Amino acid sequence: MAEQAPEKTEVEPARRSGPGRVLIGVYGVFALAASARAGVQIATSFHDAPVAYLLSAFAAAVYIVATVTLARSGRTSHRIAVTSCTIELIGVIVVGTYSLADSAAFPDTTVWSTYGIGYGCVPLVLPVLGLLWLRRVAPR
Repeated sequence: MAEQAPEKTEVEPARRSGPGRVLIGVYGVFALAASARAGVQIATSFHDAPVAYLLSAFAAAVYIVATVTLARSGRTSHRIAVTSCTIELIGVIVVGTYSLADSAAFPDTTVWSTYGIGYGCVPLVLPVLGLLWLRRVAPR
């Protein structure tokens, strides 16, 4: 007798449709932009602002994880997506506040400096939208 596949007990709304698809696309663009920015900054002038450039690389890693886990289904991906969006939101708030309070510590900007103003404050709004979307489509 053939072994049956485990029965799905949860019905997860389509995270990859409608607003979710747009969210994944924006995260993908930010993953590419932050990765490219960090790569160029680290390769060409790391000695000028190492903390800022490493923060840009960290932001890129967070965007990559968020993009991948938002695009995947399942409880584990959902939890990782929530974690990455939360880390992103905390990072934007902490780095944004610190960059305003001590501008000398940031001789060059990061993705999250001054709450992402260089990117139209999208880095501040994006994790909020991501968390709201993830709450809406949470596996039951």
